[in-house]
Amino acid sequence: MASVNKLLATPAAKPIVFVLALLPAAWLVWGAVANTLGANPAEALIRATGDWTLRFLCLTLAVTPLRQMTGWHALARLRRMLGLFTFFYGVVHFLCFAWLDMGFDVDAIVHDIAKRPFILVGTAALLTMLPLAATSFNAAIKALGARRWQALHRAVYATAGLALLHFFWMRSGKHDYAEVAVYAAILGVLLGWRLWRRLRPAPRPALP
Repeated sequence: MASVNKLLATPAAKPIVFVLALLPAAWLVWGAVANTLGANPAEALIRATGDWTLRFLCLTLAVTPLRQMTGWHALARLRRMLGLFTFFYGVVHFLCFAWLDMGFDVDAIVHDIAKRPFILVGTAALLTMLPLAATSFNAAIKALGARRWQALHRAVYATAGLALLHFFWMRSGKHDYAEVAVYAAILGVLLGWRLWRRLRPAPRPALP
């Protein structure tokens, strides 16, 4: 346990995680340039960036439970970076849709968002991440105060629910629910753990 904490606390830990988190984006860019994304590269890019948004959301939400269960407290250093990468892949996912599907036609984008519920929900999920990303810096924490900052960042629960609903509706068209069930189980465990921690009775003080 101490050795893992020591590794996570080293100055090299953050740059290594940063590079690893960029690898999926680099792989997708290379696939687009090399034309290895299959018969429909636009759909492959949109789907892949959405999948990576969900994966990074799960990783971000897993930091606190893993830290408290294992004692790897240095994991907290990585949570902010993972959260920002969740937002990064969410933005790239939306941009791929806006560019590759809509050709950056603003009227068409707005019409499609209003017309198709799964895109509306996905856009709402991205919008809930915007204030979280904007206030993920130390100056914002000082300006808001720890209590208000924590209350604001509980919006990640809404993000998780909306992202999962977006994924469910997107896959329901092809009646493909296997991956949806996996993400639902992971997010259910992570959010359920937080709810249990919040609602459990406070420990009784030890008798003298």
